[in-house]
Amino acid sequence: MQTILTQAFSASLIRSFSRTAAAMTLGFALSTTAVPLAAQGLFSPAVTVDNAAITYYELNQRALFMGVLRTPGDPEVMARQELIKDRLKLAELAKVGISPSEEEITAGMTELASRANLSLNEFLTVLKQNGIDPETVRDFTKVGIGWREYIGARFLSRARPTEAEIDRAMGQAGSGGVQVLLSELIVPINEQNAQQVEALTDQVGQLTSFAAFSSAATQYSASDSRNNGGRLPWMNLTKLPPQLQPVVLALDPGEITEPLPLQGAVAMFQMRGVREVTGSRQRYSAIEYASYYIPGGRSAEALALGQEIANRIDTCDDLYGIAKDQDPAVLDRQSLVPAEIPQDIAIELAKLDPNETSLTLTRNQGQTLMLLMLCGRTAELGEGESRETVANALTQQRLESLSSSFIEQLRADALIIEK
Repeated sequence: MQTILTQAFSASLIRSFSRTAAAMTLGFALSTTAVPLAAQGLFSPAVTVDNAAITYYELNQRALFMGVLRTPGDPEVMARQELIKDRLKLAELAKVGISPSEEEITAGMTELASRANLSLNEFLTVLKQNGIDPETVRDFTKVGIGWREYIGARFLSRARPTEAEIDRAMGQAGSGGVQVLLSELIVPINEQNAQQVEALTDQVGQLTSFAAFSSAATQYSASDSRNNGGRLPWMNLTKLPPQLQPVVLALDPGEITEPLPLQGAVAMFQMRGVREVTGSRQRYSAIEYASYYIPGGRSAEALALGQEIANRIDTCDDLYGIAKDQDPAVLDRQSLVPAEIPQDIAIELAKLDPNETSLTLTRNQGQTLMLLMLCGRTAELGEGESRETVANALTQQRLESLSSSFIEQLRADALIIEK
């Protein structure tokens, strides 16, 4: 199984090398215009990554190469970004002593050429006609091969799916699309207010109208939904934590759940509606999220800081820059199967789209505010796939996600100077 999974990631990286290279043929020699070089000089540093320099010549070469491969985006911008990543990767590879052999590099270049239906010599000749030095392709391939080996060794055990996860991904966990319309009330709880919270939830449990529950949510709930009377939009049942799904489905419209214990809070939900939708329900094999911890709990200062950070970030990767030079424990990023996610986090994630944030949850008995961000959901694969194909796909998805997250962490910790 390990060999199969390693091969899956290997194939994935090769595809990433040459996603558009298949369009290349012997007659494709483009009139590629060289990227203008800076006046500082061909081999002057354009970027430094810690102690490693990236020259204007390397930027020009990579931009030409990416243009020939028709890589999406501005070649100059993408070349700079990718070479910075390469320097970060090379530094990490040097730490662990990984250096691909000449035979491995040649084999990788040959594989890249074959995806354009060219021999290696033909491939290099066409590139040379477009101003691209063979050493540029060699460096590109060397980093990719070394990084594949490193990521496989570091993360493969975490990325390997279990038999149960493969079953779920193959659609053996049932079907049928159901959406629910809920209202929520989430109340922070600690030793000091435990009795008051218990009294409040007892009263809320006796409510019989939507308006009364909405009023209670507006007054007492810590969730952002309080601004809408606790009312949530229609959501797929499968977005909710697995343990909460049967509880919600057992409710009739207007009924309210018993108080559900969360970490540092209790939650209650009122059913407003349920409906079936056409097609099979969407299931998820993994959900990736990030948690950034802010001292002060739900104090006005902590909430203001949390909102300020939320306004500054666009993706989970941006949190590495926020957490730079702080205790590593301040930021936690995970990719878990839904059943493994803590229930309070899973409830919040169910309400978020990718790259959206929540400031509802706390940790450390309410003393630490959690800025929660949904990075993304990995959809389960449909039926009709072989177990090997599904295992490979799940592994590939997870390794690529882990690799991207790790590179962003390296970037946040590095001193990068762009000229």
